[in-house]
Amino acid sequence: MQKFDAIRPFYDTEVNEAICASVNHPMMKAIMNFTFPELEDEIWKEQLKRTHSTRDFQCNFIYQALKQVLEKSSDGLSTSGFDKLEKNTAYLFISNHRDIILDTSLLNACLFEHGLVMTASAIGDNLVKRDFMNTLAKLNRNFLVQRGLSPRELLQSSKLMAEYIGQLLLRENRSVWIAQREGRTKDGNDATHSGVLKMLGMGSDESNLMDYFKKIKIVPVSISYEYDPTDALKMPQLMAEAKAEIYVKDKNEDFVTLLSGIIGQKKHIHIHVGDVLNSELDSISAEFDNNNKQIQALAQAIDDSILQSYKLWPTNYIAYDLLYKTNKYSSHYTEDEKSLFERRLEMKIDCSNEIMVEGFLNMYANPVVNKSKYENAI
Repeated sequence: MQKFDAIRPFYDTEVNEAICASVNHPMMKAIMNFTFPELEDEIWKEQLKRTHSTRDFQCNFIYQALKQVLEKSSDGLSTSGFDKLEKNTAYLFISNHRDIILDTSLLNACLFEHGLVMTASAIGDNLVKRDFMNTLAKLNRNFLVQRGLSPRELLQSSKLMAEYIGQLLLRENRSVWIAQREGRTKDGNDATHSGVLKMLGMGSDESNLMDYFKKIKIVPVSISYEYDPTDALKMPQLMAEAKAEIYVKDKNEDFVTLLSGIIGQKKHIHIHVGDVLNSELDSISAEFDNNNKQIQALAQAIDDSILQSYKLWPTNYIAYDLLYKTNKYSSHYTEDEKSLFERRLEMKIDCSNEIMVEGFLNMYANPVVNKSKYENAI
């Protein structure tokens, strides 16, 4: 067994065998019937059987599926910042995280359309417990983040993943996507966890950690959905946290959330890719000589980029005004948009439960609060 076999996606030489073993799986049929509704099953099956690389699988099947998702459950995807990235160059995209599958899939669709290097993407192994999901993830160039480990195992796993990410970026010229934190943001507060950056730093081959972070070309990514298709599904965890209770996930919760994210209504979506962090890292190196303080400052620099470039939608401004009982942002939405949002609120949650209403509104309002801390950002 090779060093990274436990976590890596398929090599191109393994792709065809994996596809042929999965071509008759009912979930493959469901995906392909959704993607190519006009095609007989035998046609897409033959096309799949002739697929011999991850890129072909992503471009000919996953990208097409994503176009259907956008057409059926959104009012469109807009982007900014991609024209500043260079072709044939690997970047480490560190992103806020709202949706299990779509955040990284949409970024890759944009990279593909702009002729840029697509990513290998981190995914929690809790999401791929089913054999088919594991195969699909590995076909789609996902590498596994091992969850539920003891402290000793976590250290070993983190080092392995850091080395793998370093190999992808520096030796294979493969971009990498990783979320700024473990798990999706439930309350709308996007914040980079220092643990993610410490893990990445374990792959460093430089005496100065900031020199390594410069070398791997960190690009902060901000993704925003006008409607979060999983907003109501996030409420049980938020309610437990409000009561200071320990939240235990339902057995199929991740799978239900994953599907809801794909098929649920999103309205508008925007992805912004920031500038490569460069001068920021020089400033951090000059100001701090302690690694922990450097990591904290880097987390703040990533947050500054993500929060300032986060695209706010009418839903965010409406939630803020409802939550704080004000008309401060009423010029950013219409009465019709407000009525629609209030109707969604009534349909999704128990409006007689004040804590639940507050949690739901915070989810949409917090990006406004966070962005307003930056001068002229709103």
